[in-house]
Amino acid sequence: MQIINNYIDGSTVEIKSERFSDVFNPATGKVISKVGLSSKKEVDVAVKSSKIAFKKWSKMTPLKRSRIMNKFRILLEDNAEEMASLISKEHGKVYSDALGEVTRGIEVVEFACGAPHLLKGEMTENVGTDIDSYSVRQPLGVVAGITPFNFPAMVPMWMFPMALACGNTFVLKPSERDPSVVMFYAELMTKAGFPDGVFNVVQGDKVAVDRLLSHPDVSAISFVGSTPIAKYIYHTGAMHGKRVQSLGGAKNHMVVMPDADMEATVNGLMGAAYGSAGERCMAISVVVAVGEETAEKLKKALKEQISNLKIGPGSDPEAEMGPLVTHQHLVRVKEYIDSGIEEGAELVIDGRGYKSKKIGFEKGFFIGGTLFDNVKPEMKIYKEEIFGPVLSMVRVNSFQEAVQLINDHEFGNGTSIFTRDGDSARSFSNSIQVGMVGINIPIPVPMAFHSFGGWKASLFGVNHMHGIDGIRFYTRLKTITTRWPKGIRSENEFIMPTM
Repeated sequence: MQIINNYIDGSTVEIKSERFSDVFNPATGKVISKVGLSSKKEVDVAVKSSKIAFKKWSKMTPLKRSRIMNKFRILLEDNAEEMASLISKEHGKVYSDALGEVTRGIEVVEFACGAPHLLKGEMTENVGTDIDSYSVRQPLGVVAGITPFNFPAMVPMWMFPMALACGNTFVLKPSERDPSVVMFYAELMTKAGFPDGVFNVVQGDKVAVDRLLSHPDVSAISFVGSTPIAKYIYHTGAMHGKRVQSLGGAKNHMVVMPDADMEATVNGLMGAAYGSAGERCMAISVVVAVGEETAEKLKKALKEQISNLKIGPGSDPEAEMGPLVTHQHLVRVKEYIDSGIEEGAELVIDGRGYKSKKIGFEKGFFIGGTLFDNVKPEMKIYKEEIFGPVLSMVRVNSFQEAVQLINDHEFGNGTSIFTRDGDSARSFSNSIQVGMVGINIPIPVPMAFHSFGGWKASLFGVNHMHGIDGIRFYTRLKTITTRWPKGIRSENEFIMPTM
């Protein structure tokens, strides 16, 4: 059976810890490979390699770094289909969705190619008499990324292209659930011309994570995952003196106003709630219907659409939704559905009984689309992130009640409103306490030249991912004030320069 190892100094390095984790094909339920789990010493090897590489990489001109990044971009585009197949095989999402993930990752690489412009500093001439002041942005050193299973290609590309373009070197700890695509593009990076050690990959679990968080030569940590882990990453990393951006969980709401285009709303909601089996931090898991008439229309349309939802393996070109990532997660999602029933929510569509009828996929980690109605804010299925194809409908009487409901929630990652009324849309975008807002857009994920991140318990740290915030996070600002004397001066000066 294939063993997935580390990637250090431009080549695969065997993990010798003798600890392994199974990698499944979620559509079949079968183990397809094993991934090694690195020891502390093996993490140290990767960090040391990156530290050595930093000396030359940080001194390389931004333009030269950009040209290597552009070669990598070309290789990504040439190999996008193979990468999508790897994602679909290990994560379970349908091929078209996997290809979309790769595309969104490439967009960040494209943005990183323009980093020389973004790294420019500022200058003021004659800030004082014969005194000039200017600022520069300099790299941090070795930085690390810890990434989740749900976007094994895209989320790492939120991080390392920006970090490398700024002159840092990078150590990536991908999810042990679907690590193959990272190994694939690590090889592409070597092929593109990135020097050995500039980008290293360490496979692992909490042992590797904790070592990265405590290692004295790691200057910064980027993380995407659940809120409990995000809090731990932020606290532990900060305690060890590191710069940390830690993105946590979500409970994204879509508000549907009475004047909304119902057909467009339902079509958008289906993809946002059930795409990638709901395993997205930007998935819509709560739809807020304003008014009883709106709720009844939504309920009727959703019942019809969910009943016709095409579920199957990622390799099936007709499939709209694939399986969940592991059997453990499947059990967890079913327990949430049980909880919703026990707490009194109306189970409109029950996905627990779904079984694939396709030969070879009977033991896959499949579940059908699920819909609850009359969900209340005190219910567990409303308060917690399920990370599965479970949509909860909450009924409210007014726009103000909808806004208050969202603002009262622990999370503030993404939200959207569907309406034809510009005043409602503008008021919503201004007053909602959420980091990413969509107006008639179900999943408002920013493009690479903007920054991605939520509010409240969805983000710990100051900076968001990619965009200009990516530049700010992966660089230190240095301000230099200069004066060149007209001649040799013998007197001492003790007074601060002023105008």
